[in-house]
Amino acid sequence: MNFASKSVPRHLARGAIGFGLIIGSIAMVPVAGPATLLAAPLALVAFRGCPTCWMVGLAQTISRGRLERQCVDGVCTLTKAHPAGHAPADVTAEIKTPAASR
Repeated sequence: MNFASKSVPRHLARGAIGFGLIIGSIAMVPVAGPATLLAAPLALVAFRGCPTCWMVGLAQTISRGRLERQCVDGVCTLTKAHPAGHAPADVTAEIKTPAASR
């Protein structure tokens, strides 16, 4: 799945909103009662799922356009992406993973 945002600042803003909603809803329980916990599920919207989904999305957003995965004959390789119009000079980072782990 893709949890990435269009930019890192936008993704960090979504995280700040999500974590703020969770922390705020818990912190406000002594003041306003348990009804404040109803704000916590709104964090799931900001996170596009759970906090772990947000963390995966942060990694995807940071690496967007820098890594490229290609699968051939059941073997996937992860290499540095090449800018459009430029031929690869030397691919130094290559990670092979079985297709079943995709």
